[in-house]
Amino acid sequence: MALLSMCLDSQTDIVCAHVNYHHRPEADEEEMYVRSFCQEHHIPVHVLNTPFVYTGNFEAAARDRRYAFFCSLVKENSYAGIMVAHHEDDLIETYFMQEEKNIEPSYYGLKEEILYQGVRVVRPLLGYTKKQLEQYCDERKIRYYIDSTNADESYARNRIRHTMVEPMSRMERDMVLREIRMKNAVKQERTCRVKTMIRDAEVSLEEYRHLPEEDRIALLRMTAGNDHLSRAFLLETDHILMKQNDFMIRIGKRNLVQKDGHFFMADLYDPFEDTYASLDEMRNIMKKTYRITEGTPGVFACTVKEDDFPLTVRSFREGDRIRMRFGTKSVHRFFIDRHIPLYLRETWPVVVNSRGDIILVPGLGCDVNHYSVTPDFNVIQYPG
Repeated sequence: MALLSMCLDSQTDIVCAHVNYHHRPEADEEEMYVRSFCQEHHIPVHVLNTPFVYTGNFEAAARDRRYAFFCSLVKENSYAGIMVAHHEDDLIETYFMQEEKNIEPSYYGLKEEILYQGVRVVRPLLGYTKKQLEQYCDERKIRYYIDSTNADESYARNRIRHTMVEPMSRMERDMVLREIRMKNAVKQERTCRVKTMIRDAEVSLEEYRHLPEEDRIALLRMTAGNDHLSRAFLLETDHILMKQNDFMIRIGKRNLVQKDGHFFMADLYDPFEDTYASLDEMRNIMKKTYRITEGTPGVFACTVKEDDFPLTVRSFREGDRIRMRFGTKSVHRFFIDRHIPLYLRETWPVVVNSRGDIILVPGLGCDVNHYSVTPDFNVIQYPG
């Protein structure tokens, strides 16, 4: 409400966005007040008040919901961006939470301006304390509401707010703010220095291993693109990268992997099993993990007969073997011999005929009964 009033005073061209989660008894009353205030002051208002169903942490789910709503409004209406009313107390609380959780953030505390999903988000009130903003509203007789859930100290942020931030003196606050500025200055210098090592979203493993530990941790965080990784996790990941030449480390919904001496983030793919009844069905197939092209001789080619159908193209399974001209070959052994990276093995395609025989392993070749100089098709692992 203080931010809204300041925008009115400065004649800033704004619209108001409000989210009603129906999570508290007073939520509907608050929505009605926001609507009436905006109507009185001729401010366009957008309200999201549909039922809110979530799983897991309420605060995280609620934050995702409101920012998705805000961003959709900006994009649909070509607005300049989003202003939010985070203040000095929020900044210090966030810093203390980062420290308590041992998080390695991209920025300590809160930034005055960020990009969220390509949308500009501005925090113009970080120089005000919560008490100053309350006093501002009281002096101007502007009504505001206190979120009743803020008293619930089962939430880590509420506990930090009540036991650590609110009792702080002005001198203590200034000391913490100075500490945050110094840490961010050091982080900014390090970020600028190590960011140059990320080329086409990949990092040389050899160059990485020559860096000091703090630079490696910063580079890992940047490569992962995740600000919520704990330092303990980053150190554990760093230990793997320093010792192993091939790895596949789950980070969120992606994997940190290596190929040809470089590490990068790769998408996760589920095991697959696709069935084709004829050659016509197999023409110009492009899947997430493989593609089928016109047949040309080589280790990706296969010639089939009518009784081979239906053919199945599926992901590799442990124990897969193929009967080659030089004997039966383990597909797993092929991976080792050819130094196929771990992350590619799980979704490496194999072709199986109607009798359950593996007749083609792309890169290794077809079995002894399905070779010719005029193959019917090629199956190529993708992305390769």
